[in-house]
Amino acid sequence: MRSSYTGEFNFSKYLEKVNDADTIHYIGKVTAVKGLEIESEGPRSVIGEMCTIKLPDGTNLLAEVVGLEEKIVRLTAFGNTKGIEVGCEVIGSGSVLKVPVGKSLLGRTVDATGHACDDGPEIVPEKYYPAVADPPDPMTRLPVNRRIQTGVRAIDSMLTIGKGQRVGIFAGSGVGKSTLLSMIARNTNADVNVIGLIGERGREVLDFINRDLGEEGLKRSVVVVATSDQPSICRLRAAYVCTAIAEYFRDLGKDVTLMLDSVTRFAQAQREIGLANGEPPAQKGYPPSVFDMIPKLLERTGTNDKGSITAFYTVLVDSDDMNDPIVDKVRGTLDGHIVLDRRLAQAYHYPAIDVLASISRLSKRVTGKQTQKACGLVRTMMASYAERETMITAGIYQKGNSPEVDIAIDKHDEIEEFLKQEEYDQCTIEDTLNKLSVLTGIEIPEEEYSENAGINNQSVAQIVDTLKKSE
Repeated sequence: MRSSYTGEFNFSKYLEKVNDADTIHYIGKVTAVKGLEIESEGPRSVIGEMCTIKLPDGTNLLAEVVGLEEKIVRLTAFGNTKGIEVGCEVIGSGSVLKVPVGKSLLGRTVDATGHACDDGPEIVPEKYYPAVADPPDPMTRLPVNRRIQTGVRAIDSMLTIGKGQRVGIFAGSGVGKSTLLSMIARNTNADVNVIGLIGERGREVLDFINRDLGEEGLKRSVVVVATSDQPSICRLRAAYVCTAIAEYFRDLGKDVTLMLDSVTRFAQAQREIGLANGEPPAQKGYPPSVFDMIPKLLERTGTNDKGSITAFYTVLVDSDDMNDPIVDKVRGTLDGHIVLDRRLAQAYHYPAIDVLASISRLSKRVTGKQTQKACGLVRTMMASYAERETMITAGIYQKGNSPEVDIAIDKHDEIEEFLKQEEYDQCTIEDTLNKLSVLTGIEIPEEEYSENAGINNQSVAQIVDTLKKSE
């Protein structure tokens, strides 16, 4: 008699486990521990492969292969190397780091391997994504032609961001990078937030989750954490893990906002690993591998043929030097940069965005003509005031010498008030464009309030191409 049971799909995840299981284990033995690096003779492995080190007390330590030389395998551990002895077994897994992903990740906090590190139940993954992957094919990426709302008035007006755009936030320490990210996380109209806290102080993790993100923000967010006290491989791989999680939700057709804080600590982690592995230092002590890894990580975000990842990467500007090699590399790779100015922060101008030093390369693609005209007028007035600011504050400038400067002086306080915003103020795109219209006297039609306002600027061929790809 034929069984009526039809629940065979319940076994799919177990079948995947069996298919992926490696029945042959390659084993090596630890020969030396040199600072961050562990050397072993064997096992047979590839760069990036995950291995398990059997410690004398019966515990296991996860490690990743970072270098190979003849029979010597160099590993970096995902934990403290204390307790490792010469002769400890090293067992190869046969696979690189894979990230457990699924909708159950929403509202959760995970570590550098993608496993839960909060008080919630165990995460049951729907599938596994490789932590290190190739960027989408540039020939299949959907165009960036829709505006994303960040809820930050200065960005939504003067530095409008498109869905699928990648932007850097550049600032020195203590100028407000994390606060700006929290404002975006709470107020963005994206479907999902993926937030990477890379090399953060331990105190700031719960502060960000409970105070900055809040209960409502956490419900549609995934937080990936690797604190500053964790090994360099954890800080490095956490950046790849949060990118892989964002890719999973993008492949579901979602609009994802990825916030990575910060690329500088990601680069510093690779510097530690590279130098320990014998790489020669290049620019400012960073080995060549750092400058190879940064574009490979950053290019994975953006659009593909299904959804979008709008990415915000913070960059710590050491000594406020905008010519730092990491700053220069990231700025040249991304689609725009937001510069935070310490002078503005000291004057209690928050968010401390230096509009004239910042740029969104795709803003004209995602905004209407009247909005562009109003933003251009504000920039012109700000530039005129900045050019003669010393003369104006010293009382040297005489009114009537230049009509443009006179207008800039008259509007200066209004512009400053427009660009300021309290941390917990919610500012809709309608409110932002209304205030911009009042400030400039330029009427902005209601159709430009839509996230599709930029589509009116496209050619018919571009619109048809977009519709075909979305189907």
